Amino acid sequence: MQIDIRVMELLASKLCHDLVSPVSAINNGVELIEDIGGSVIPEAMKLIGNSGNTAARRLRLYRVAYGRAGSENSISIRDARQIAQQYLADTKVVLEWPENTPSYKMEETRGFLKTLMNTIALAEETLAYGGSICLRNYKDNCGCVIEVSGRGAALSLSLQEALDGSVSVEDLTPRSIQAYLTGRFADHFGFKLSHDHSAGDRLDLILEASASTVVEPEQMRSIC
Repeated sequence: MQIDIRVMELLASKLCHDLVSPVSAINNGVELIEDIGGSVIPEAMKLIGNSGNTAARRLRLYRVAYGRAGSENSISIRDARQIAQQYLADTKVVLEWPENTPSYKMEETRGFLKTLMNTIALAEETLAYGGSICLRNYKDNCGCVIEVSGRGAALSLSLQEALDGSVSVEDLTPRSIQAYLTGRFADHFGFKLSHDHSAGDRLDLILEASASTVVEPEQMRSIC
C-alpha cells in the first residue's frame, strides 16, 4: 500500500493535534510546581497523572491503528478491546464490545483488528455530542457491525468520499484523514467497509471480510 506524502503530513497533523492537549497539560502541571510549589503539588500531580494517562491511552491505540503492530496479528481480540475501552475512557462515548465479538477466526485474519480499530476511531469522531459505539457480529461471523448512536451520528459527504476513496488526495483535510485511512486500510487488507445511515441518529459501519481473507480453523491448524 502506497501512501501519498500529503496523507502522511495530514496524519502527522492529526496525531500532534490529539496529543498536544494532554502533553501541554503535563507541562502546565510541572510549571505550577516550579512556580508555586508546596500548596499546589497535590493538584498539579493529579493533573500530570491524568494527562499522562490520556496521552498513553491514545498512543496505544495509534500504535495498532497506524503502526506495524496492527498489521502482524500481534494483538488478540482481548487486547484490542482493552485498548479501545481505554482510548474512549473519560470521553462522552460509551463502548459496548461483547466478548464474543468479532469471532475468533477474525482474530487470525490479517489486518482485521487494525482496520477495526481505525473504524472505531472514525466512529468516535462522528459523535461530537457523545453517544455509544456497539459492536456485533456480521454474516456468519465473517465481519463486524459498528453501530454508532448519538446526536448527529452521520458521515458527511466529504467523509463518505474520503472513506470510499473517491476524493482527491489534494482535497483531504485533517477532518477527513481518519475516514480516508480507514477506507484504504480496509482496501489493502481485502475487506469491504460500507455505511448505512437509514435509522435516524444512528450510523452503521459494516466491516466485512471476504471468504478469501478469512482464516478458517483447518487453515489455522496447518499454519501451527
